Amino acid sequence: MKYNSIAGVRVSQIGFGAEWMESKTYDEVKEMVDCCCDNGVNLLDCWMSDPMVRSNLGKAIRDNRKYWRIQGHIGSTWQNNQYVRTRQMDKVKEAFSDLLERLNTDYIDFGMIHYVDEVTEYDEIINGEFMEYVYKLKDDETIHHIGLSTHNPVVAMKAAMNEDIELIMISANPAFDMMPPVVLDDYFDKDKYDDSLNKLQPIRNKLYQLCEDTDTSITVMKPFAGGRLLNENDSPFETALTPVQCIHYALTRPSSKSVLVGVENVDELGMALSYMDASNEDRDYNRILATAKKHSFMGSCTYCGHCSPCPSEINIAMVNKFYDLAVIHDTIPSSIAEHYENLAVHADSCIGCGECMTRCPFGVDIVDLMSRTRELFGY
Repeated sequence: MKYNSIAGVRVSQIGFGAEWMESKTYDEVKEMVDCCCDNGVNLLDCWMSDPMVRSNLGKAIRDNRKYWRIQGHIGSTWQNNQYVRTRQMDKVKEAFSDLLERLNTDYIDFGMIHYVDEVTEYDEIINGEFMEYVYKLKDDETIHHIGLSTHNPVVAMKAAMNEDIELIMISANPAFDMMPPVVLDDYFDKDKYDDSLNKLQPIRNKLYQLCEDTDTSITVMKPFAGGRLLNENDSPFETALTPVQCIHYALTRPSSKSVLVGVENVDELGMALSYMDASNEDRDYNRILATAKKHSFMGSCTYCGHCSPCPSEINIAMVNKFYDLAVIHDTIPSSIAEHYENLAVHADSCIGCGECMTRCPFGVDIVDLMSRTRELFGY
């Protein structure tokens, strides 16, 4: 295993994103934790509020707590037997105390301000009692460093400019990062095609550069785009990337320190760990993307945002992203359901005007996708 430093803390380049442990028994969780330890994985992200998974993880790491570097989330709560993201301070404090108790620890290495995707919400948090509580946790050494998790690069940029926030957890993978050509015909121009697949959305470039400039570390979530990139039928590239290629992409982003892989079993963890011994050829994602079919994005949302604005104020790119992440599962993961729920406007607000479709570079039937999203999530 190779390691990087986050604010002076040594973390493994591959981390354990434990979301999929919610449905596992203690023995299965312990097997995963032991496999991580045996292979040098020492960074654990626990955003989950489910008491059972917290207790199972705490029991599994109890004898080796000092080995682990934990990202613990502030604002992730358990209410009425389900996960709820909240800024209601009595619930926030109760849930974080519960996290400490169930993980059998009196400190968290990285206290993560949980899931902030709206700029207005970020401003409210930073200037309100939520942040006062975060500062108190740090002053009391209950958390050692302050981080923030988000899916929104604009929020991430604001966090990177905040000197008190040392770590940002954000998704990074080719599907979320790639910028499509502004002119649709570029996708049918052989001379332009290879370059266009390797361009990032400008906001992503700015974010990565800003994190470099401000010495803000990044840990990566969703490196496989919820598994979408590993399946040629689901990938917008119409060709499958390997876990090794996705991990290499994520780790080579500026300021990226660790990739938190969401894995269900030791076999999947083993595939991720094979990155450490992989050849440069095996890691090379460019050779796959450069040979992707020229129509690979046609009909598939790339979350570029060119479809905006929506007269109903739907964030079409985010709705489509959560649909794509959810639809590949038999049951919608609770985190994705919560992310969708917390959007300001949902698919059921679509009036079917089709204005967005006239602006989409890839011919996505957005009105139909809104209908399918409404059917999938129920609203």
